[in-house]
Amino acid sequence: MKNKLVIPLILILLVVLTAACGSKDPASNQAASSQNANAPAAAEETSSGTVTYQAESGPVEVPSDPMRIVALTNAPNILSLGGTLVGVDEWTNKNPLFKEKLNGIPVVSENDLEEILELKPDLIVAGSHMKNLDKLGEIAPTVVYTWGKLDYLAQQLEIGKLLNKEKDAQAWIDDFKQRAAEAGKEIKAKIGENATVSVFETDSKSFYVFGNNWARGTEVLYQAMGLQMPEKVKADALGPGYYTLSNEVLKDYAGDYLVLSRSSAGDNSFMSTDTWNSIPAVKNNHVIEIDTEASTYSDPTTLDYLLNIFKEGFLGSK
Repeated sequence: MKNKLVIPLILILLVVLTAACGSKDPASNQAASSQNANAPAAAEETSSGTVTYQAESGPVEVPSDPMRIVALTNAPNILSLGGTLVGVDEWTNKNPLFKEKLNGIPVVSENDLEEILELKPDLIVAGSHMKNLDKLGEIAPTVVYTWGKLDYLAQQLEIGKLLNKEKDAQAWIDDFKQRAAEAGKEIKAKIGENATVSVFETDSKSFYVFGNNWARGTEVLYQAMGLQMPEKVKADALGPGYYTLSNEVLKDYAGDYLVLSRSSAGDNSFMSTDTWNSIPAVKNNHVIEIDTEASTYSDPTTLDYLLNIFKEGFLGSK
């Protein structure tokens, strides 16, 4: 009789235990289901960690928030948007405007493949004229730009798209255009609508005069501010971007105002010559000097820097 009672009791206990275990399973299953449900989300997160950037060479999968960028070109544009560089070209490295931001950042070129590999970049920005583009693409997603294919504002917007900071780039563009246009109006009101400006540069051996899109502030002066260039400059420099001059013809290309790009470390003895001092703009003290090393790009940092110099040079400090 006792044995007959034990068996039903055992069965009852088993049922209770099974029910109790069953009561925990939904929570466990829910947790498991949550993990399974999160698995696609994790994949989406990984997937959403990259975006397809429409580069001039075609679509490139790039990080949505790149953290280790090697910039073989367009480094100033990237820095202006707060991009994090782990490798930079030598020319940007020499630029005094970016010295602090580039402290300790290695200088590399497209030929330094092993060094670039060691930097573990998640994005490489290069020029279409550079070598080893395929090999760079094997190291990290590589986006290529052709210098001059886009104007200076469109180029900044593209960098904004690349870094997932398009809104920031557009906000700067809108603000800069407004500020530069207002400055242009003030300057023309002071010097005259038809007053001309030339941009000269010397490397101690030759002189150059620039068109409207060859850095040295030309985009600011001619495009954003709407100032005029001499007809001779239009004829010879506007198309190619710059034109080489001899000392003897400087006066022929000089406007009512001169912007002189020169290096303080270079030979500037020309400034004591009769040829230079016979130029009307020099005689009238209408010369605004800029530092060549700080003026060879057309990114936001450089353009804002030059805009302030031009406002002070033409209008005087306020």
